[in-house]
Order: sequence, then C-alpha cells, then structure tokens
Amino acid sequence: MTQHQIVMYTRPGCEDSDAAREFLKQRSIPFAEVNIDENPAALEFVMKVNEGKKRTPTFKVQGRTFYCSHFDPRNLARELGLLDA
Repeated sequence: MTQHQIVMYTRPGCEDSDAAREFLKQRSIPFAEVNIDENPAALEFVMKVNEGKKRTPTFKVQGRTFYCSHFDPRNLARELGLLDA
C-alpha cells in the first residue's frame, strides 16, 4: 500500500465517490485515490471484493475493504474509526 492508510477506489461521475472525497478532505484525512476506469487491476480488485459489482467508492483500510454506496457520512466515519460502533 502507499504511504496513505486509506485507499479509495472511485470512478468519474460517481456522486457517492465525490461525497466521500469531500468528507475526507474536509476532515484533512489523507487518502490515495484510484480511478477504476483508468486502472484495470483496480477494477478487477473492486469487482472481486464486491461480488462482481463496480461499487464505488470502495475503500481499503489496513487490509480491510468496504464500500460506501449510497454515501452516508456517519457510516463512513464509523468504518474509519472516527465514531464508536
């Protein structure tokens, strides 16, 4: 993984990806973004971890994966450990 502990897999035009990106930026949370439309290996990864679906944004955080579609800021915060479960 890169220096970032959060990797967000996105695709252009995905409103949920745009909202998640803004969520992370507003909180100054560092992340790496990977466009699955430009990276065949990333597309393959996203489809593998999401039962053959192009769900974006998909996150990889310390070896754990999850998707955040439909975007819910509270769920994303919980997944990232910013809130108690």
